[in-house]
Amino acid sequence: MLDAIRWDTDLIRRYDLAGPRYTSYPTAVQFNSQVGTFDLFHALRDSRKAQRPLSLYVHVPFCANICYYCACNKVITKDRGRALPYLQRLEQEIQLIGCHLDPAQKVEQLHFGGGTPTFLSHDELRQLMAHLRKHFNLLDDDSGDYGIEIDPREADWSTMGLLRELGFNRVSIGLQDLDPVVQRAVNRLQSLEETRAVIDAARTLQFRSINIDLIYGLPKQTPENFARTVEEVISLQPDRLSVFNYAHLPERFMPQRRINGHDLPSPAQKLEMLQRTIEQLTAVGYRYIGMDHFALPDDELAIAQEEHTLQRNFQGYTTHGHCDLVGLGVSAISQIGDLYCQNSSDLNAYQNTLASAQLATSRGLVCNADDRLRRAVIQQLICNFSLDFAEIEQQFNIDFQGYFGALWPQLQEMAKDGLITLDREQIKVLPAGRLLVRSVCMVFDAYLEQQNRQRFSRVI
Repeated sequence: MLDAIRWDTDLIRRYDLAGPRYTSYPTAVQFNSQVGTFDLFHALRDSRKAQRPLSLYVHVPFCANICYYCACNKVITKDRGRALPYLQRLEQEIQLIGCHLDPAQKVEQLHFGGGTPTFLSHDELRQLMAHLRKHFNLLDDDSGDYGIEIDPREADWSTMGLLRELGFNRVSIGLQDLDPVVQRAVNRLQSLEETRAVIDAARTLQFRSINIDLIYGLPKQTPENFARTVEEVISLQPDRLSVFNYAHLPERFMPQRRINGHDLPSPAQKLEMLQRTIEQLTAVGYRYIGMDHFALPDDELAIAQEEHTLQRNFQGYTTHGHCDLVGLGVSAISQIGDLYCQNSSDLNAYQNTLASAQLATSRGLVCNADDRLRRAVIQQLICNFSLDFAEIEQQFNIDFQGYFGALWPQLQEMAKDGLITLDREQIKVLPAGRLLVRSVCMVFDAYLEQQNRQRFSRVI
């Protein structure tokens, strides 16, 4: 079992820098318009030849109400009819992609995100899932990981029953904060009772896993009132928790301009919130997986981390990193072999391109040999908190210390500061460095110096 996290305030202050979350390497910041539909078809052909299993991500961008903190690609509308033309184009995309893959390629993982996927009517959800089953090999035996993001204000028992009937067995519930004052400040009024009702339904209907999302650093939050939220959430006994740091970037995300900057907690208060949250969760048995994620010891993520099989992709921590990830919908990202590609983030552009029977691929990147090597290094560090040099040397036919010799002084400094241990055979991230693992990964990022750090959130 991994050692517990050790909180070291001085270390955190020194290494709490802005940097990528490494759901990919290279990160999406490196995507460019030179990658297009031809590259995607080429990658799909390779996936078909190799018979690799699949992970599908479906983006549903619509929300009935705006949450001021939100940085997702979404469309705010009360008009449920807005979904119909989008679904028509999404079904076209499903058909265009599906015909380039082999029916034998099983979909091990499926995730509906957004937006609010349950913005769609029951009939629309049925039709969309039927279309996916027609063009992809979705599993019928409940053995896949089929998840959907839920806003408890947009779901009831009948919705949960429908989702289970359609094959979903995991739910991720947006909660963020339970304090009414905080909720008013971010325009998301959501009672504990609404959230508990959805969770009770999920348990009764035998959903396999329940995740709850929280955010610390929101306006009007204090260490005391956020600790109360965490206590209430613990009583709901989710299998997993995501506790995100709110990044206030009003110059990039228009809804955040409605947040009064004077209402935001100070950096010291945010640190106290995180420290208290870690103490509260670990005291009742949750394991720190990394990068804001916690799970119960018998959860698949915790077990995979123990067994060094945990991976990370655009869906976060996963046990399905061996799958080719196919993103469907506006702004969705695919990772197929060494290709990353992203659909247009503009709803009209996405729909118009597909209306002309062409895929909406707008940008991406094809990994080179150095990218693949550094991706493997960062994956091991961020998932396992350790890195075995011999394994990398064998996989990529390099001398590790020779290849990364220029980085050695930085690594030695981190070892001296107590973030890691470093010797001729491996790097181990120490308990005091686990919260700062992004900072360790950043040492191996060849693109970071070229990038504007303001595009990224801080490590903590």
